[in-house]
Amino acid sequence: MTIRAKLYTAIVVAVAGLAITVGVAAWAMNELGNRFDDVQRAADARALALRLKFGVTDFNGWQTAYGYDDGKSRPIYVAAFRRFQDDLAAARRVLESSDETRLLDRIDAAAVDFDRLDAVAWAALQAGRTEQVRRIFLGPEIMNFHLAAAGAQQLAELEDANARAQAREFEDARDDALRVLVGAGIVSALLIVILLVTAMDLARQAEGKLEPGEG
Repeated sequence: MTIRAKLYTAIVVAVAGLAITVGVAAWAMNELGNRFDDVQRAADARALALRLKFGVTDFNGWQTAYGYDDGKSRPIYVAAFRRFQDDLAAARRVLESSDETRLLDRIDAAAVDFDRLDAVAWAALQAGRTEQVRRIFLGPEIMNFHLAAAGAQQLAELEDANARAQAREFEDARDDALRVLVGAGIVSALLIVILLVTAMDLARQAEGKLEPGEG
C-alpha cells in the first residue's frame, strides 16, 4: 500500500471513530431524554390521581362539617368541590387509557350524584329539616363518597404502578445506553490504535525513503 493510500486510510479511520462516538452519544442522550419524559408524565399522572383522592375526602369532610355547624362551612365545601371538579377535568385531558377513563367515569358519576343530593340537603338544612339532612348525609351521600373514593384509590394505584414501571424502564434504558457507550468507546479506542499504527508505519516508510539521500 502506498503512503498516500495509508494516509487516506488513517484519515478515514479517524473520521469513523469520531462519527461513531458522536452518533452513539447522540442516540443515548435522545433515548434517555425520551425515557425521562415518560417518567415525568407518569409522575404527573400519579400526582393528579392523588389530588383526586384527596379531593374526594376533602369535599366529603366539609359537607359533613356544614351539616353540624348550621351551614357555616358550606362555602368551604363548595370551594373544595370546585377544586375537585377542576382536577377531574385536568385528569380527563391527560389520562386517556381505557382503564383510566373507566375509573374517571366512575368517580365522575358518583361525584355528580353527590353534588345533586348535596343541593337537596342544603335546601333541607335551610328549611330546618335537619332529620332529612342527616338521612341524606348518612345514607346515599356515604354511598356516593365510598364509590368516588374507591375509584380514586384504584386510579391512584394504577398511576403509581405506571410510574414505577416507567422508572424501571428508564433505569434499563440508562444501563443499555451505558453499555452502548462503553462499546463505542472500545471501538473508538481500537480505531485510534489502528490510526497510531498507521502513523508509525508511515513515519518508518518516510524515514526509509530519506536514508539513501542522506548518504
